[in-house]
Amino acid sequence: MRNYNNNVSPGSATAEENPGMANMEGMPEQYRPVLVSIQGYEGSFHQVAAQHFFGNKTSVICCATFGEVIKQATNKKGSDGGVMAIENSIAGSILPNYNLLQKSKLKIIGEVYLQIKQNLLVNPGVQLEDIKEVHSHPMAIQQCLEYLDRYSWKLVETEDTALSAKHIYQHKSRHIAAIASTLAASLYKLDVIAPDIHTLTNNYTRFLILQHEDLAQVIENANKASVNFHTDHSRGSLAKVLTKIAEGGINLSKLQSSPIPGSDFRYSFYADMEFDSLGQFYQVIKTMKALTEDLKIYGVYRKGKHYS
Repeated sequence: MRNYNNNVSPGSATAEENPGMANMEGMPEQYRPVLVSIQGYEGSFHQVAAQHFFGNKTSVICCATFGEVIKQATNKKGSDGGVMAIENSIAGSILPNYNLLQKSKLKIIGEVYLQIKQNLLVNPGVQLEDIKEVHSHPMAIQQCLEYLDRYSWKLVETEDTALSAKHIYQHKSRHIAAIASTLAASLYKLDVIAPDIHTLTNNYTRFLILQHEDLAQVIENANKASVNFHTDHSRGSLAKVLTKIAEGGINLSKLQSSPIPGSDFRYSFYADMEFDSLGQFYQVIKTMKALTEDLKIYGVYRKGKHYS
Protein backbone atom coordinates (compact mmCIF):
# COMPACT_ATOMS: atom_id res chain seq x y z
CA MET A 1 0.00 0.00 0.00
CA ARG A 2 1.34 3.39 -0.96
CA ASN A 3 2.11 6.10 1.57
CA TYR A 4 -0.12 9.13 0.99
CA ASN A 5 -0.36 12.49 2.72
CA ASN A 6 -2.89 14.51 0.75
CA ASN A 7 -6.68 14.55 0.67
CA VAL A 8 -9.03 14.19 -2.28
CA SER A 9 -12.52 15.60 -1.89
CA PRO A 10 -14.63 12.57 -0.97
CA GLY A 11 -18.38 12.15 -1.09
CA SER A 12 -18.98 10.53 -4.46
CA ALA A 13 -18.79 7.05 -5.91
CA THR A 14 -17.56 7.97 -9.40
CA ALA A 15 -14.70 9.94 -10.92
CA GLU A 16 -17.17 11.97 -12.97
CA GLU A 17 -18.91 13.18 -9.80
CA ASN A 18 -15.69 13.49 -7.80
CA PRO A 19 -13.13 15.63 -9.68
CA GLY A 20 -10.50 14.78 -7.09
CA MET A 21 -10.35 11.20 -8.35
CA ALA A 22 -9.66 12.31 -11.90
CA ASN A 23 -6.98 14.72 -10.70
CA MET A 24 -5.06 11.86 -9.11
CA GLU A 25 -3.80 10.67 -12.50
CA GLY A 26 -1.08 13.31 -12.76
CA MET A 27 -0.28 13.44 -9.06
CA PRO A 28 3.18 12.24 -7.92
CA GLU A 29 3.03 8.82 -6.28
CA GLN A 30 4.20 10.02 -2.86
CA TYR A 31 1.45 12.63 -2.61
CA ARG A 32 -1.51 10.48 -3.58
CA PRO A 33 -3.98 9.77 -0.77
CA VAL A 34 -5.16 6.31 0.13
CA LEU A 35 -8.53 6.23 -1.62
CA VAL A 36 -10.99 3.54 -0.54
CA SER A 37 -14.68 2.93 -1.15
CA ILE A 38 -17.08 2.78 1.78
CA GLN A 39 -20.80 2.39 2.25
CA GLY A 40 -22.35 5.55 3.64
CA TYR A 41 -21.34 9.17 3.94
CA GLU A 42 -18.39 11.09 5.32
CA GLY A 43 -18.36 10.61 9.07
CA SER A 44 -19.82 7.10 8.94
CA PHE A 45 -18.42 4.21 10.96
CA HIS A 46 -17.07 2.74 7.71
CA GLN A 47 -14.85 5.81 7.40
CA VAL A 48 -13.74 5.43 11.02
CA ALA A 49 -12.74 1.82 10.28
CA ALA A 50 -10.90 2.92 7.12
CA GLN A 51 -8.91 5.49 9.09
CA HIS A 52 -7.93 2.94 11.72
CA PHE A 53 -6.51 0.64 9.05
CA PHE A 54 -5.02 3.07 6.52
CA GLY A 55 -4.43 6.19 8.64
CA ASN A 56 -6.18 9.50 9.27
CA LYS A 57 -5.27 10.92 5.85
CA THR A 58 -7.38 8.29 4.11
CA SER A 59 -9.89 9.65 1.59
CA VAL A 60 -13.12 7.85 0.84
CA ILE A 61 -15.37 7.19 -2.12
CA CYS A 62 -18.83 7.31 -0.56
CA CYS A 63 -21.22 4.71 -1.96
CA ALA A 64 -24.96 4.23 -1.48
CA THR A 65 -24.80 0.42 -1.46
CA PHE A 66 -22.37 -2.36 -0.64
CA GLY A 67 -22.59 -3.46 -4.26
CA GLU A 68 -21.22 -0.08 -5.28
CA VAL A 69 -18.45 -0.45 -2.70
CA ILE A 70 -17.37 -3.68 -4.41
CA LYS A 71 -17.62 -2.09 -7.86
CA GLN A 72 -15.46 0.87 -6.88
CA ALA A 73 -12.90 -1.29 -5.05
CA THR A 74 -12.62 -3.50 -8.14
CA ASN A 75 -11.53 -0.46 -10.18
CA LYS A 76 -7.82 -0.69 -9.41
CA LYS A 77 -7.08 2.54 -11.29
CA GLY A 78 -9.66 4.53 -9.37
CA SER A 79 -9.23 3.25 -5.83
CA ASP A 80 -6.86 1.39 -3.53
CA GLY A 81 -9.55 -0.90 -2.17
CA GLY A 82 -12.69 -0.91 -0.10
CA VAL A 83 -14.02 -1.32 3.43
CA MET A 84 -17.12 -3.44 4.00
CA ALA A 85 -18.93 -4.42 7.18
CA ILE A 86 -19.44 -8.18 7.39
CA GLU A 87 -20.84 -8.88 10.87
CA ASN A 88 -21.93 -7.29 14.13
CA SER A 89 -21.62 -8.74 17.62
CA ILE A 90 -25.32 -8.03 18.28
CA ALA A 91 -27.09 -8.20 14.92
CA GLY A 92 -24.97 -11.04 13.50
CA SER A 93 -23.75 -11.61 9.94
CA ILE A 94 -24.59 -9.39 6.99
CA LEU A 95 -25.43 -12.28 4.67
CA PRO A 96 -25.76 -10.37 1.36
CA ASN A 97 -22.17 -9.16 1.74
CA TYR A 98 -20.87 -12.73 1.72
CA ASN A 99 -22.50 -13.16 -1.70
CA LEU A 100 -20.93 -9.92 -2.95
CA LEU A 101 -17.53 -11.13 -1.78
CA GLN A 102 -18.00 -14.50 -3.47
CA LYS A 103 -18.72 -12.90 -6.85
CA SER A 104 -15.96 -10.28 -6.67
CA LYS A 105 -12.31 -10.27 -7.70
CA LEU A 106 -11.30 -8.80 -4.37
CA LYS A 107 -9.05 -10.21 -1.68
CA ILE A 108 -9.30 -9.66 2.05
CA ILE A 109 -6.07 -7.99 3.17
CA GLY A 110 -7.11 -7.14 6.73
CA GLU A 111 -9.92 -6.54 9.17
CA VAL A 112 -10.96 -4.02 11.82
CA TYR A 113 -13.16 -4.58 14.87
CA LEU A 114 -14.77 -1.26 15.76
CA GLN A 115 -16.81 -0.60 18.88
CA ILE A 116 -19.93 1.24 17.78
CA LYS A 117 -20.36 4.28 20.01
CA GLN A 118 -23.39 6.46 19.36
CA ASN A 119 -23.46 10.12 20.34
CA LEU A 120 -26.09 12.86 20.37
CA LEU A 121 -24.90 15.71 18.14
CA VAL A 122 -26.23 19.27 17.86
CA ASN A 123 -25.20 22.57 16.35
CA PRO A 124 -23.07 24.77 18.64
CA GLY A 125 -25.10 26.49 21.33
CA VAL A 126 -28.07 24.12 21.20
CA GLN A 127 -29.12 22.82 24.62
CA LEU A 128 -31.00 19.63 25.54
CA GLU A 129 -34.16 21.64 26.24
CA ASP A 130 -34.04 23.05 22.70
CA ILE A 131 -34.28 19.62 21.05
CA LYS A 132 -37.63 18.58 19.57
CA GLU A 133 -36.50 15.88 17.10
CA VAL A 134 -33.71 13.31 16.86
CA HIS A 135 -32.70 12.00 13.42
CA SER A 136 -30.64 8.89 12.65
CA HIS A 137 -30.53 5.47 11.03
CA PRO A 138 -33.16 3.06 12.48
CA MET A 139 -30.49 0.75 13.90
CA ALA A 140 -28.77 3.62 15.70
CA ILE A 141 -32.08 4.77 17.16
CA GLN A 142 -32.79 1.23 18.37
CA GLN A 143 -29.36 1.07 19.98
CA CYS A 144 -30.10 4.23 21.97
CA LEU A 145 -33.76 3.77 23.00
CA GLU A 146 -33.00 3.48 26.70
CA TYR A 147 -31.50 6.97 26.63
CA LEU A 148 -34.04 8.43 24.19
CA ASP A 149 -36.99 7.20 26.26
CA ARG A 150 -36.06 9.75 28.94
CA TYR A 151 -37.28 12.52 26.64
CA SER A 152 -40.39 13.24 24.58
CA TRP A 153 -38.47 13.89 21.37
CA LYS A 154 -39.83 12.89 17.99
CA LEU A 155 -37.65 10.14 16.53
CA VAL A 156 -37.10 10.38 12.77
CA GLU A 157 -35.52 7.49 10.86
CA THR A 158 -33.04 8.35 8.09
CA GLU A 159 -30.83 6.37 5.72
CA ASP A 160 -27.51 7.07 7.43
CA THR A 161 -26.16 8.33 10.75
CA ALA A 162 -23.52 10.59 9.20
CA LEU A 163 -26.02 11.98 6.69
CA SER A 164 -28.26 13.00 9.59
CA ALA A 165 -25.35 14.89 11.12
CA LYS A 166 -24.61 16.54 7.78
CA HIS A 167 -28.22 17.67 7.37
CA ILE A 168 -28.49 19.38 10.75
CA TYR A 169 -25.19 21.13 10.01
CA GLN A 170 -26.32 22.26 6.55
CA HIS A 171 -29.71 23.50 7.76
CA LYS A 172 -28.30 25.05 10.96
CA SER A 173 -31.07 23.30 12.85
CA ARG A 174 -31.68 24.60 16.35
CA HIS A 175 -34.30 22.03 17.36
CA ILE A 176 -32.98 18.84 15.72
CA ALA A 177 -30.25 16.53 16.99
CA ALA A 178 -28.56 13.61 15.25
CA ILE A 179 -27.17 10.32 16.50
CA ALA A 180 -23.79 9.65 14.88
CA SER A 181 -20.06 9.17 15.43
CA THR A 182 -17.58 11.61 16.93
CA LEU A 183 -15.94 11.70 13.48
CA ALA A 184 -19.19 13.09 12.07
CA ALA A 185 -19.21 15.67 14.85
CA SER A 186 -15.69 16.74 13.93
CA LEU A 187 -16.35 16.88 10.18
CA TYR A 188 -19.54 18.91 10.49
CA LYS A 189 -18.45 21.09 13.43
CA LEU A 190 -21.17 19.80 15.74
CA ASP A 191 -21.17 19.55 19.51
CA VAL A 192 -21.42 16.19 21.26
CA ILE A 193 -24.13 17.15 23.73
CA ALA A 194 -24.41 13.59 25.08
CA PRO A 195 -21.66 11.00 24.42
CA ASP A 196 -22.02 7.22 24.41
CA ILE A 197 -25.82 7.10 24.55
CA HIS A 198 -26.03 3.51 23.25
CA THR A 199 -27.51 0.94 25.62
CA LEU A 200 -25.13 -1.98 25.02
CA THR A 201 -21.45 -1.16 25.38
CA ASN A 202 -20.11 -4.42 23.94
CA ASN A 203 -21.29 -3.68 20.39
CA TYR A 204 -18.60 -4.33 17.80
CA THR A 205 -18.78 -4.39 14.01
CA ARG A 206 -16.21 -6.31 12.02
CA PHE A 207 -15.09 -4.61 8.81
CA LEU A 208 -13.21 -6.36 6.02
CA ILE A 209 -10.45 -4.50 4.18
CA LEU A 210 -10.64 -5.44 0.50
CA GLN A 211 -8.30 -4.95 -2.45
CA HIS A 212 -8.25 -6.06 -6.07
CA GLU A 213 -6.55 -9.44 -6.39
CA ASP A 214 -3.97 -7.97 -8.79
CA LEU A 215 -2.88 -5.41 -6.18
CA ALA A 216 -3.03 -7.57 -3.06
CA GLN A 217 0.40 -8.46 -1.69
CA VAL A 218 1.52 -11.21 0.64
CA ILE A 219 0.85 -10.20 4.25
CA GLU A 220 3.83 -10.75 6.52
CA ASN A 221 3.17 -12.76 9.69
CA ALA A 222 -0.35 -13.63 8.54
CA ASN A 223 -2.26 -15.67 11.11
CA LYS A 224 -5.83 -15.69 9.80
CA ALA A 225 -7.58 -16.62 6.56
CA SER A 226 -11.10 -16.53 5.14
CA VAL A 227 -12.19 -19.29 2.77
CA ASN A 228 -15.35 -20.50 1.08
CA PHE A 229 -16.04 -24.13 0.23
CA HIS A 230 -18.81 -26.60 -0.49
CA THR A 231 -18.95 -30.38 -0.36
CA ASP A 232 -20.98 -32.94 -2.30
CA HIS A 233 -23.55 -32.82 0.53
CA SER A 234 -23.36 -36.52 1.16
CA ARG A 235 -23.85 -37.71 4.72
CA GLY A 236 -20.96 -36.65 6.94
CA SER A 237 -19.13 -34.68 4.22
CA LEU A 238 -19.07 -31.42 6.20
CA ALA A 239 -18.05 -33.23 9.38
CA LYS A 240 -15.04 -34.72 7.58
CA VAL A 241 -13.85 -31.26 6.53
CA LEU A 242 -14.29 -29.83 10.01
CA THR A 243 -12.42 -32.78 11.50
CA LYS A 244 -9.43 -32.14 9.22
CA ILE A 245 -9.42 -28.46 10.25
CA ALA A 246 -9.39 -29.43 13.93
CA GLU A 247 -6.72 -32.11 13.43
CA GLY A 248 -4.54 -29.50 11.72
CA GLY A 249 -4.55 -27.42 14.92
CA ILE A 250 -6.46 -24.55 13.32
CA ASN A 251 -9.04 -22.55 15.23
CA LEU A 252 -12.27 -22.22 13.28
CA SER A 253 -13.40 -18.80 14.57
CA LYS A 254 -16.42 -18.54 12.25
CA LEU A 255 -18.48 -20.86 10.08
CA GLN A 256 -21.30 -19.30 8.07
CA SER A 257 -23.57 -21.22 5.68
CA SER A 258 -24.99 -19.55 2.58
CA PRO A 259 -27.35 -20.91 -0.11
CA ILE A 260 -25.75 -21.64 -3.46
CA PRO A 261 -27.73 -19.57 -6.01
CA GLY A 262 -29.67 -21.73 -8.45
CA SER A 263 -29.22 -24.92 -6.42
CA ASP A 264 -31.84 -27.06 -4.72
CA PHE A 265 -31.19 -26.06 -1.11
CA ARG A 266 -27.47 -26.67 -1.32
CA TYR A 267 -25.11 -24.56 0.76
CA SER A 268 -21.56 -23.29 0.68
CA PHE A 269 -19.65 -22.44 3.83
CA TYR A 270 -17.65 -19.34 4.68
CA ALA A 271 -14.95 -20.08 7.26
CA ASP A 272 -12.54 -17.90 9.22
CA MET A 273 -9.47 -19.87 10.23
CA GLU A 274 -6.80 -18.82 12.73
CA PHE A 275 -3.39 -20.49 12.67
CA ASP A 276 0.20 -20.27 13.89
CA SER A 277 2.01 -20.49 10.55
CA LEU A 278 1.30 -20.31 6.84
CA GLY A 279 2.69 -23.82 6.39
CA GLN A 280 0.12 -25.13 8.85
CA PHE A 281 -2.69 -23.33 7.04
CA TYR A 282 -1.76 -24.49 3.54
CA GLN A 283 -1.35 -28.07 4.70
CA VAL A 284 -4.92 -28.02 5.99
CA ILE A 285 -6.11 -26.40 2.76
CA LYS A 286 -4.51 -29.28 0.85
CA THR A 287 -6.48 -31.84 2.85
CA MET A 288 -9.67 -29.79 2.50
CA LYS A 289 -9.40 -29.68 -1.29
CA ALA A 290 -9.53 -33.48 -1.38
CA LEU A 291 -12.82 -33.41 0.53
CA THR A 292 -14.60 -30.50 -1.19
CA GLU A 293 -16.07 -29.82 -4.62
CA ASP A 294 -14.89 -26.24 -4.63
CA LEU A 295 -12.66 -24.14 -2.36
CA LYS A 296 -11.76 -20.46 -2.68
CA ILE A 297 -9.39 -18.50 -0.46
CA TYR A 298 -10.75 -14.98 0.05
CA GLY A 299 -7.66 -13.74 1.80
CA VAL A 300 -4.75 -14.52 4.13
CA TYR A 301 -4.09 -11.69 6.57
CA ARG A 302 -3.42 -10.67 10.15
CA LYS A 303 -6.10 -10.85 12.82
CA GLY A 304 -7.65 -7.43 13.25
CA LYS A 305 -7.29 -5.11 16.21
CA HIS A 306 -10.22 -4.01 18.36
CA TYR A 307 -10.81 -0.25 18.50
CA SER A 308 -13.06 1.59 20.92
